[in-house]
Amino acid sequence: MTSPPRLRTDLVARALLRQSGLDGRSAMLLRKGDPDAGGILVVLAGRNGDGVALSQTRTAEGEAAWLRGTGTTPVPADQIQAYVDRQLKYDPDLWVLEIESSDFSPPFEAILI
Repeated sequence: MTSPPRLRTDLVARALLRQSGLDGRSAMLLRKGDPDAGGILVVLAGRNGDGVALSQTRTAEGEAAWLRGTGTTPVPADQIQAYVDRQLKYDPDLWVLEIESSDFSPPFEAILI
């Protein structure tokens, strides 16, 4: 069984940033990874510095999804950075995006696991 073709990572990252910025929120590219095959990590940042990190993954059925890498509740910025640093050790091709989100929910369509 073959998996369906996937979009290039740079296109997905740019689309996420564009979609997230449509309502006026801040959406930034913090780190460029491999344009074709890198993973994406999204930091949903609150106004007081805390946040939630989401890592790109797949469901058991193969659908695109996001793993709550730092858990369901916001954590301080230093814990977010430690999580990002750990992920970069495993995936040096990782893209890192930061999106302002006062309720810590993604401003794009996402399956959260």
